[in-house]
Amino acid sequence: MEKESELIRRCIEAACQSKESVEKWRRQRRTLERLPSHLSQSLLRNLLRRRLLFPSLLEVFKYSVEEIDLRGENSVDAEWMAYLGAFRYLRSLNLGDCHRINNSAVWSIVGMTSLKEVDLSRCMKVTDAGVKHLISISTLEKLWISETGVTANGVALLASLKNLSVLDLGGLPVTDSALNSLQALTKLRYLDLWGSKISNQGALVLQRFPKLSFLNLAWTNVTRFPNLSALECLNMSNCTIDSILEGNGDKAPLLKLVCAGATFMNEAEAFLYIKTSSLSLLDVSKSSLSRFGVLADMKMLEHLDLSSGTMGDDSVEMVVCIGANLKNLNLSSTRVSSVGIGILVGHVPKLENLSLSHTAIDDVALSYIGLMPSLKVIDLSNTNIKGFFLQPGTESHVDSTLTALQSLSYLESLNLEHTQVRDPDLHPLLSCKKLSHLSLKCASLTDATLHLLSSLPKLTTLHVRDAVLTTNGLDAFSPPTTLRVLDLMGCWLLTEDAISQFLKKHPQVEIQHEIVQNLSTEHQTLSNRLSTSQQSLKGPQRNKKQGNLPMPECFVDQRLKYNREELLALQFSPLSLQSPHDAGSVIPNV
Repeated sequence: MEKESELIRRCIEAACQSKESVEKWRRQRRTLERLPSHLSQSLLRNLLRRRLLFPSLLEVFKYSVEEIDLRGENSVDAEWMAYLGAFRYLRSLNLGDCHRINNSAVWSIVGMTSLKEVDLSRCMKVTDAGVKHLISISTLEKLWISETGVTANGVALLASLKNLSVLDLGGLPVTDSALNSLQALTKLRYLDLWGSKISNQGALVLQRFPKLSFLNLAWTNVTRFPNLSALECLNMSNCTIDSILEGNGDKAPLLKLVCAGATFMNEAEAFLYIKTSSLSLLDVSKSSLSRFGVLADMKMLEHLDLSSGTMGDDSVEMVVCIGANLKNLNLSSTRVSSVGIGILVGHVPKLENLSLSHTAIDDVALSYIGLMPSLKVIDLSNTNIKGFFLQPGTESHVDSTLTALQSLSYLESLNLEHTQVRDPDLHPLLSCKKLSHLSLKCASLTDATLHLLSSLPKLTTLHVRDAVLTTNGLDAFSPPTTLRVLDLMGCWLLTEDAISQFLKKHPQVEIQHEIVQNLSTEHQTLSNRLSTSQQSLKGPQRNKKQGNLPMPECFVDQRLKYNREELLALQFSPLSLQSPHDAGSVIPNV
């Protein structure tokens, strides 16, 4: 089976190799019409990815393809839709972010008998007139029209689509009256009303949807609404909350509650009617929640986000009470310190994801984190971690504090950006054999870091930003065979030639750097000029000089720390694998 799959993959790759190869099999339309659906869709995706798909080519797929995803394709317009309207077995059509789609284009799919899912999210040119075309598709079960030009009157027209189970009206001016018009949609399970004009009075209509399990009321004026017996997921982000699911009868089996950025008028009453014992996810990040006693009964919580809130060391005990099942804990931008992390030890046996970014923790916290055996993802960016301790009364460094992480046998991702770690402090990470993602951003890192990290066997993504890396260091770097992304943004000593040579030697690695961004822009401009599209590009040709490279707003020129002689020494020196702190140690030549 694997050999067969590999053969099919290679055939599809060959079929999408160039315009000439496409033209060869295009003439064999009858054969292609008999292709199994999954192979047709794979071929279509590859053509789209390689920018070889054009409207008339769609015709060869009209009897075999069932799902089409054209999200974000700016070239998709009425001509494309005219061909898509002839697809006999099309079930799902995604046109999200296709900004040239308008009401006339939607007319092409009027009356399709097999279409069940349509996504027109952020197609701003689709208005109420487009909705009139959509309601002719009686088979529709899922419809996304968020952030379009549809008004409350257009929303009311959707009442005729009796089979709808998913309806996304996010960002539309849905009024109480428009929502009231949708009472006939008794099969609704998913309803998104973020940013609408719904009031508390209008929210009472939600009781008319007996199967509703997902509801998004973020950025609305709803402060309270009645009990919904089937509700499992509720989003009230950036709302002012009085009470949730108030009413008699069985409490809703709520599993996920998102109140990011919400203001709680009365914290005790807000959670009074919720069956908190069934919650598996709670997001109260950036909210006004200050009394964490409401957490006490949430024994089934697996995901807890308290970031950018008032949580401090004195409240960590409430997390301890519900830590038995926690898998994800976000304490970023809180008042928690290393003391609070110590309190968690032994009470979060299943914790896999821990975020402590922008907190006051220091190297002491690392010894506690090392005692959380299930951790897979750790974010320690923008903290006071140095990577070493100073011996009392001296300025000499002892062993790296990252040694504490060696006990985390499942560690896959580690973020140490904007900390003070140096080259020698990273040695303990070589024991983390499953580490696949590592993020570093520090001006004290040098070529020695690249040399060291080449020994990580499963590293796929490596960020070494704002470091003092030389062209010789990059040339000598032998990346792990698994490495796919190398982010060197802000490494100002690297030259275009050095990066080009590296890419030639390691074509499987994608480099992210200011120079590469500039080259990609030039390449894309050239490709556009040489394209055979029907619309010719107009306007004067822009010449870009490689010397004027665009820099991000947050770019820090680390050359300020050096004088001219030191800069020249760094630029043209042989590979520097020795850190200033490692003057006494000997590192073998590469």
